[in-house]
Amino acid sequence: MIEIIFIAFYSYISGSIPFGLILTKTFSGLDIRNIGSGNIGATNVLRTGNKYLAGGTLVLDIIKGYVPVYITSLYFPEFIELSCITVFLGHLFPVWLKFKGGKGVATYLGIITALSFQLCFLFIFTWITVSLIFKYSSLSSMFASFTVFVINFLRETVVSSDVSLEFIKLPDSITLFIFFILILFTHRKNILKLKNKTENKIKI
Repeated sequence: MIEIIFIAFYSYISGSIPFGLILTKTFSGLDIRNIGSGNIGATNVLRTGNKYLAGGTLVLDIIKGYVPVYITSLYFPEFIELSCITVFLGHLFPVWLKFKGGKGVATYLGIITALSFQLCFLFIFTWITVSLIFKYSSLSSMFASFTVFVINFLRETVVSSDVSLEFIKLPDSITLFIFFILILFTHRKNILKLKNKTENKIKI
């Protein structure tokens, strides 16, 4: 019980660090919550006009998802799913910001990187491909997270049916499905904009 509380605590705290807000406040004096969509993620930080702050936010949001999950995988592997979900929820619902956080894509990327470099590359490849075709960041994020879930589910099915591959450790597909649902939830406004054809396209 103590281990569960400890893992949930450090995972949530790591995920809840609002790097987008911290960086914009520190280096520009602006409150990112009053800019653009009000989101604390890298995409909205980019709307301040500072690419370096946006890049820094992206990297730090990835790291804050990666570190706690990696630590858990080393010392408490039986609770890896708990760490994954808790760090993600920390970003989505940070206690410091009245539980109003970001959309979680960068933190999600950090989490799956800690789970599997292959899934990380799959997400990035899918995101870039969809972005080049449709030029919508939100659509790319949702489609890429869905692709990661589907491909992992197929791999999981193959491994479970092949004794010779049983030594391969794969992420839990249920966890990845939960991430996909949560990403759909955080992008619900973007889905409506896509439906109404009012979603902003990214410049590539």
